[in-house]
Amino acid sequence: MTNLRIGDTAPDFEAETTQGKIRFHEWLGDSWGVLFSHPKDFTPVCTTELGYMARINPEFEKRNVKIIGLSVDPVDNHAEWAADIEETQGFMPNYPMIGDTDLNVAKLYGMLPAGSGETSEGRTAVDNQTVRTVFVIAPDKSIKLMISYPMSTGRNFNEILRVIDSMQLTAKHQVATPVNWEDGDDVIIVPAVSNEDAEKKFPGGWKTLKPYLRVVPQPK
Repeated sequence: MTNLRIGDTAPDFEAETTQGKIRFHEWLGDSWGVLFSHPKDFTPVCTTELGYMARINPEFEKRNVKIIGLSVDPVDNHAEWAADIEETQGFMPNYPMIGDTDLNVAKLYGMLPAGSGETSEGRTAVDNQTVRTVFVIAPDKSIKLMISYPMSTGRNFNEILRVIDSMQLTAKHQVATPVNWEDGDDVIIVPAVSNEDAEKKFPGGWKTLKPYLRVVPQPK
């Protein structure tokens, strides 16, 4: 099993998807990416998730984020599942879905152990229950976020959007976001920025609660 950590380079791979064969890093290009995985096709919680991601895909596109799903089943199954998703959720997946029949991607990303075999055939959702992770990947291909969920709990993709907003603010303005931050709330100047540099970046000033805790309105 690969022990990936935040800051590591997201493993590159070639895979068949519902939108043709891709090489992952090349497909990402200079975009941010969200890779979210599923233990098996035709599972109830994942059905709701895939539909919701299709619904809010424009929000990701506004942020220069590409989304891609993965399920440990063949691409042909994904097409059948997509029809169910559209029927029950009102939205058909409008992003590629990886068919990980040889378990390669699941193992590369540490979601299944190396000894899991080389085929999805005969495996149940419970066998693959660890394949329930969201990865956020920056344009430099580094992993910025990993969240794993149990099969019984639907993921909160509004939270993923919130985290991406926070990380993009950090990348652009050298600010961090406090607990329960929402877009438009005050932010924190990162400790690496000196007061001298902060005066140039934030001419409107900031509130110093502690030398290491400087609060400033969210930059535009």
